[in-house]
Amino acid sequence: MGKSVLRDKSYAFSIRVVQLMQHLQDEKKEYVLSKQILRSGTSIGALICEAEFGQSNSDFIHKMSIALKEANETDYWLNILHDTHYIDKKMFVSMQSDCKELIAMLVASIKTLKRVKSEGS
Repeated sequence: MGKSVLRDKSYAFSIRVVQLMQHLQDEKKEYVLSKQILRSGTSIGALICEAEFGQSNSDFIHKMSIALKEANETDYWLNILHDTHYIDKKMFVSMQSDCKELIAMLVASIKTLKRVKSEGS
């Protein structure tokens, strides 16, 4: 299987999310929000990997769409963490930039997949 930029970026983002969760729990003693962002932030890459083995084009698009929803949720949790001062501006900007990049890539991928699917019908 070829190299996937989206898969690689989502995996790297998952690692950052795990490290953020560790920081929140160890340094800030924050456990509820850290688990929320851990769940949504790591789900993005897991769903992208799962999509690669989709049973059909529709299944692939469906999994990628769920990954997009998880990315949007992760962006929400990042904003909450920033606005409640659990993460500083530098960390927020860095993490949100990566998250927004994943969102843009997922949107573009889904649009392309839907266009290709409709052209093939």
